Amino acid sequence: MSASTDSGIPEAIPPADVSRETWNSPEVDTPIGAEAERAVRLMQAAVQGQLPRPKRQRVFTVANQKGGVGKTTTAVNIAAALALQGLRTLVIDLDPQGNASTALGIEHRPGTPSSYEVLIGDISVEAALQRSPHSERLYCIPATIDLAGAEIELVSMVAREGRLRTALGELKHYDFDYVFIDCPPSLGLLTINALVAAPEVLIPIQCEYYALEGVGQLLRNIEMVKAHLNPELEVTTVVLTMYDGRTKLADQVAMDVRAHFGDKVLRTVIPRSVKVSEAPGYGMTIIDYDPGSRGAMSYLDASRELALRGGDEGGGDR
Repeated sequence: MSASTDSGIPEAIPPADVSRETWNSPEVDTPIGAEAERAVRLMQAAVQGQLPRPKRQRVFTVANQKGGVGKTTTAVNIAAALALQGLRTLVIDLDPQGNASTALGIEHRPGTPSSYEVLIGDISVEAALQRSPHSERLYCIPATIDLAGAEIELVSMVAREGRLRTALGELKHYDFDYVFIDCPPSLGLLTINALVAAPEVLIPIQCEYYALEGVGQLLRNIEMVKAHLNPELEVTTVVLTMYDGRTKLADQVAMDVRAHFGDKVLRTVIPRSVKVSEAPGYGMTIIDYDPGSRGAMSYLDASRELALRGGDEGGGDR
């Protein structure tokens, strides 16, 4: 069991760059009271601190072929945090498991218009768009189990690596500020399609042993896609996830990742949190499920940092 801190929060408080210590109030001496106050402050800060719209629509592929690194969690929570701060955001679920769709409260039973039909050209992007019930500015193109067979079907298709980019040409007619493509934990044709369709790559890396395992292969694939299919492609953002401030390992991994990727790594680190893992079970992001939690505050900080840095990079003109 974690030792309690002086503020009464039964969770180890990471260093200042993990989430802002100013959210902790010395006047609140119970965990419930402290969490409620943080929730109120988070919502007030989000409303008062509306983010500026990017000059161009920014499209990110969220990729890491290693499973369990917080890839989908990062995609949906940053998207929800941006929507909370006044930006129109779209999540494209390209993982057959449909976890991003679940977290956003989006219907994705078999037969639902989805990214599979968009990918093979049966329907338009507009036909697959759904709005999240939790935000009027947050949309999703869901994934169904049908997507599991797409890898095989794509093999025989003409221009198979650019199917998603062609389909997403419609997005220029929509007023989305940010688009996040959530990839499966593999380097197959679905992930290749996502890399061809987006100019920016966001890589979540967990602060655990073997954190950089496989990232080298992902970077090689990104370079191949850039050389042959998408010359605009760049890794612009790396997010450290599952940080546990109680361990020296987490600090060592964070140092190694920052040494490798430099200023592409966000200063904000996402702490390990049970509530972040619980939220999708209720069809919610952590922003909606528990806005006073440290996980919600960290994703809010990460979203602001992402929006305020590199705002001139990204997709097509408005």
